[in-house]
Amino acid sequence: MTERPFRFGVVGAFARSGAEWTEKARQVEQLGYQTLLVPDRLTAPVLAAVPAVAAAAAATTQLRVGTFVFAAGLRHPAMLAKEAATLDLLSEGRFELGLGAGVGPEDYALLGVPFGEPRERADRLKATLLKVKELLEGETLKPASVQRPRPPILVAAGGPRLLRLAAREADVVALGLNPHDGERSLAERSALVREVGGDRPELSLNLVAAVGPEGTPPHLAARVRGYLKMELADLVAQRSPFVVGGDADAMAAQLQSLRERYGVTYVTVPDDVVDTFAPVIAKLC
Repeated sequence: MTERPFRFGVVGAFARSGAEWTEKARQVEQLGYQTLLVPDRLTAPVLAAVPAVAAAAAATTQLRVGTFVFAAGLRHPAMLAKEAATLDLLSEGRFELGLGAGVGPEDYALLGVPFGEPRERADRLKATLLKVKELLEGETLKPASVQRPRPPILVAAGGPRLLRLAAREADVVALGLNPHDGERSLAERSALVREVGGDRPELSLNLVAAVGPEGTPPHLAARVRGYLKMELADLVAQRSPFVVGGDADAMAAQLQSLRERYGVTYVTVPDDVVDTFAPVIAKLC
């Protein structure tokens, strides 16, 4: 079996102006990242996903752009498919469509849409995913996407039911893990994806942080504390697979180990560590 090469991406969509956002996209491209992925959140202080993706694509030439992730239920599947095809056309075939079941009730409440129980959210994502694939691969949408039969689809999944769906239907499975669960959880979820999908889907992991040899910046520790209710220093001490640390060689070795043990080859990082992590890309690509 040929070992799949690494890919690296950045997740983030905070900017105070159009100039700041387009400059961020260019910086991500210049640093060697392959993708820039935009969250889709109504109640968070981030840019709206569709215009942000379009602007990032217009500001770059090689960088792939995508969503991380559109939450099923907040848009009709036909609208999602139309937007995906258009973004792929405008980016000249550089768009990747990310879908998920939703991370919390706040955005749904703003739209007056029931968030639902886990089974309901899983059913909603399945229906959305299958309809979007059908429309993108068919002849209905005009103009059609540049990438054929359709743009790549990433599905973020954590529970067994969604992992099986993603393993069968998606091109990329973003392992939706809670860093509190540790490496055992990563092992179990990656094994389930391989059991169902074999080596076909690409396995992705969104890192919490990258800590360079100079130590942890206060803003990074504060973000992790506020988001996860955990201390970044504790994650580092526990050798969490969700944090890489040390110099570029040390971080590269950690990621090579994740690829060897669990098949993770698509690694994304938050946009506040793009400079710290960038030297790793040169080591592994």
